[in-house]
Amino acid sequence: MAADAKGVTEEDLANDTQTTGDILTNGMGRHLQRYSPLTTLNKDNVENLVPAWAFSLGGEKQRGQETQPLVYDGVMYVTGSYSRLYAIDIETGKELWQYDARLPEGILPCCDVINRGAAIFGDKIYFGTLDATLVALNLKTGDVVWRDRIADYRAGYSYTSAPLIVNGLVITGNSGGEFGIVGEVQARDAETGDLVWTRPVIEGHMGTFKGEESTMTGELNATWPGDMWKTGGGATWLGGSYDAETDTIVFGAGNPAPWNSWLRGAGNPEGNEGDNLYAASRIGMDPATGEIKWHFQTTPREGWDFDGVNEMVPFTDSEGNKRWATADRNGFFYVLNREDGAFVNATPFVKNISWAEGIDENGRPIFNEANRPGNPSKAADGGKGEVVFAVPSFLGGKNWMPMAYSQDTGYFYVPSNEWGMDIWNEPVSYKKGAAYLGSGFTIKPIFEDHIGSLKAIDPATGDIKWEYKNDAPLWGGVMTTAGGLVFTGTPEGEFKAFDAESGDELWSFQTGSGIVGQPVTWEMDGEQYVAVASGWGGAVPLWGGEVAKKVNYLNQGGMIWTFKLPKQLAAQ
Repeated sequence: MAADAKGVTEEDLANDTQTTGDILTNGMGRHLQRYSPLTTLNKDNVENLVPAWAFSLGGEKQRGQETQPLVYDGVMYVTGSYSRLYAIDIETGKELWQYDARLPEGILPCCDVINRGAAIFGDKIYFGTLDATLVALNLKTGDVVWRDRIADYRAGYSYTSAPLIVNGLVITGNSGGEFGIVGEVQARDAETGDLVWTRPVIEGHMGTFKGEESTMTGELNATWPGDMWKTGGGATWLGGSYDAETDTIVFGAGNPAPWNSWLRGAGNPEGNEGDNLYAASRIGMDPATGEIKWHFQTTPREGWDFDGVNEMVPFTDSEGNKRWATADRNGFFYVLNREDGAFVNATPFVKNISWAEGIDENGRPIFNEANRPGNPSKAADGGKGEVVFAVPSFLGGKNWMPMAYSQDTGYFYVPSNEWGMDIWNEPVSYKKGAAYLGSGFTIKPIFEDHIGSLKAIDPATGDIKWEYKNDAPLWGGVMTTAGGLVFTGTPEGEFKAFDAESGDELWSFQTGSGIVGQPVTWEMDGEQYVAVASGWGGAVPLWGGEVAKKVNYLNQGGMIWTFKLPKQLAAQ
């Protein structure tokens, strides 16, 4: 699209999927479907996709490039690890400007120094930094227009996700669930940076609206013992999605703190004290006020670090019903009603799930209590509780890496991992800025031939229509197109395209480092382009246990690879 004097508007954001000459939002649309209606590049000619240019993120900061590029008015905007942002000419790959955040000593990022992207509105671009700060930059120059602190990094807060913009508000979550923080969603005026509303996602905390107290989240002490809600975790670290039809934003809340569920009353199956709302939940909110419309808790009594942050994607099913879908860290794929978040169905999408026997008719797990890590207070020596082998591992059947939904096949394409863990509980007490786990763990593979698994899932039945198995864990995003293609990357460095119907691999390109980024596509001058960040890192090499040893040979890196289908090859 051509830029106008007022820059990117709310209407532009709403039409992002349909306007194929730009990419204005994380998810290629605020619904996060990651679907493009472009058909120039398709199953018949994808073998002719060739590199157009590559851009190095430079320096010694070659680590964990989980970003999604944005494209507007001839410029690509990408964030890099260590809280950097670049503007790149999309025709030549030449750098136009670069912004490097000045990070203080003592930041506490849990899961590498990554950044997952930015947001555009008006004449500004917005992104968050590892010291839990939101920055607004001028699109043309990269100059700082305003910045505001989301939370105190010294208490363990950070910020890594792409902001969400709805009706002139920049809406953000927070990170830091391993440090006893409190998950929260905040909204700021995009022009001024003024805070408009806040919504803590742990029961007992007060929200605000325009500087005044609004309403309490949930009920004080309803599902938490004592004062544990004050450091209850629930980080909203993956950001949110927006459904315009119901005017609802949905943010997910991460693990309750500490991980040791016995301390939070979760080992007692009677009553609801140990449910620990709204941790490990999806929360539907009014984007104008932050008031909660509904919630759905995927893992009450959570004790395995099954964060509930994975993206909620609105879609319309084959019978015309308006639904949400999410592939949860706990290994189950959920479908909810879009109006009120009510449970519709859930099916396993990874194998050998051990912590639950299934999901009941109300959407609640049928727990296998024997697979809950043991109570350390019952240990003979007062040390760690009984060790259990649980599946999936705490990094999840699916972690942060975004899935895609095809409006043509009706399938969700889910990047998943098949792994388990030895996990045990330990005594712990809260200390500001210190890890607040009360658990130990070692991740292990459960199959010899693969860990990663890209799956095509029919949301109506939960059936897996096809599967691509990968030796190393999958940690990058997925994109699908009306050309019948599915794109994703592997830690081994291969950027791949698959047939959306059959799962056949149609094209592959070696990028030189592991891909944990998020692919995008757009058109320019009659040619279709595809781009992805390459640069191994993220949580797997830091937290992966035996799995990390399996992939320790992989090279770090920092490149934006951009490909195109030349006009003369489009018909071949």
